[in-house]
Amino acid sequence: MEFSVGQNIRMKKAHPCGENRWEILRVGMDFRLKCTGCGRQVMVPRKLVEKNFKGFLE
Repeated sequence: MEFSVGQNIRMKKAHPCGENRWEILRVGMDFRLKCTGCGRQVMVPRKLVEKNFKGFLE
C-alpha cells in the first residue's frame, strides 16, 4: 500500500476522543499520525497502520 504525507485516512478503531480520521505527518517504519478531532499526534508502527487501515478520505 502506498501512503504519503498529507493524506487523510480512516482507521478501524477510533481514538479515545471518538474520531477515527487521521492525517499522515510522517511515513517510514513508523507513521506519525495526527487525530483530526483533537489534534493529538501519535507514532504508530507501519504494520499496525496497515492492519487497521480502512480507507482513504478525500
